[in-house]
Amino acid sequence: MSYETGLTEAAKQRGKLLGVWICWLLGNGSLFAWNSMLTIEDYYLYLFPNYHPTRVLTVVYQPFAVGTIAFLAYNEAKSNTRVRNLFGFILFFLSTLALVILDVATGGKGGIGPFIGVCITSALFGIADAHVQGGMVGDLSLMCPEFIQSFLAGLAASGVMTSALRLITKAAFESSQNGLRKGAMLFFAITCFFELVCVFLYAFVFPKIPIVKHYRMKAASEGSLTVGADLVAAGIQNNSGNPVEEDPKRFERLSNKELFLQNIDYAASLYLVYVLTLSIFPGFLSEDTGSHSLGSWYALVLIAMYNVWDLIGRYVPLIPRLKLTSRKWILAATLSRFVLIPAFYFTAKYGDQGYMIMLTSFLGLTNGYLTVCILTEAPKGYKGPEQNALGNLMVLCLLAGIFSGVTLDWLWLIGKGW
Repeated sequence: MSYETGLTEAAKQRGKLLGVWICWLLGNGSLFAWNSMLTIEDYYLYLFPNYHPTRVLTVVYQPFAVGTIAFLAYNEAKSNTRVRNLFGFILFFLSTLALVILDVATGGKGGIGPFIGVCITSALFGIADAHVQGGMVGDLSLMCPEFIQSFLAGLAASGVMTSALRLITKAAFESSQNGLRKGAMLFFAITCFFELVCVFLYAFVFPKIPIVKHYRMKAASEGSLTVGADLVAAGIQNNSGNPVEEDPKRFERLSNKELFLQNIDYAASLYLVYVLTLSIFPGFLSEDTGSHSLGSWYALVLIAMYNVWDLIGRYVPLIPRLKLTSRKWILAATLSRFVLIPAFYFTAKYGDQGYMIMLTSFLGLTNGYLTVCILTEAPKGYKGPEQNALGNLMVLCLLAGIFSGVTLDWLWLIGKGW
């Protein structure tokens, strides 16, 4: 496969730092809208006190995310990654804008009607997340590990940023009339702007970075069909016919089933990481930790601490000596996290807020650390098309773990009269 690129060998590696930075921003945008909805949970608890919005919204979100990513992962070899990712970011923007319009139209009132509207928006967030997260992880899996690490760090950073903004808006509007509502609307306005920035960066900046063009050309030369539109957007034209038809053996790749079976330990680890995390965060931390001196700030502080340490955990693997590369040790570390379930239960029942904050921080740290270890190690040794497929399969396991976790989170309500 030949291209008119004009790139020298040195130019192929240019723009790496810019690429890392944009990956971080795109990762941030991939979860900024959803984290905004989670972080203003105190506003939704005020509007819909009888509907357990923190739990219901996540349960609504996840089936759409898992169903969409399952369909996209099955068809990833023929999908247009550029269209897929742009669709996801635009859907994030439109869905967030819809939340603002819904709140204005209803005058910030509760009730079953507005709650159903919020649930529909949550489902749209799930569809957008599956498009963007699966598409980006698959695309970045065929590039350098620093890109996917930065994207994953951006996912966590969105939680930190939304938590920080929520604490600021809560402090700013706490004593004013309709303070919760004003803070929430400011939140969603910022989210709308940020999602538009992500659309611009992915559409017009990221494809033209030399190192990105290099990796996508390499993937295309190995038979990848998913990068074609991005190469065209970067001004790179394919001057040959269909090389897969000309030399089919050269472009043979493992099937999704073969890739999954070869990486079933990674898939299981990623699934279990998020089963545990989402069975505790955010539902348990928002509703089942008792009353403490921090009052209404307590749940926000716990969520903020989780997000901060999740972000820190995603940077720890950048230190080679601290990164887990052994498949057995990754699985062992994943299974060992399940001791946190009784730890959280007894701390909520008998411990004080200091111990709960410490446990929440450890939950976030291990979640971020293991996520990066798994998703940067799994694609190694495969060709571009296989790396893209494996990235999509890993995100499917991740979202399936989240879905299972938020479903199991309801078990904390046993004996609480709901």
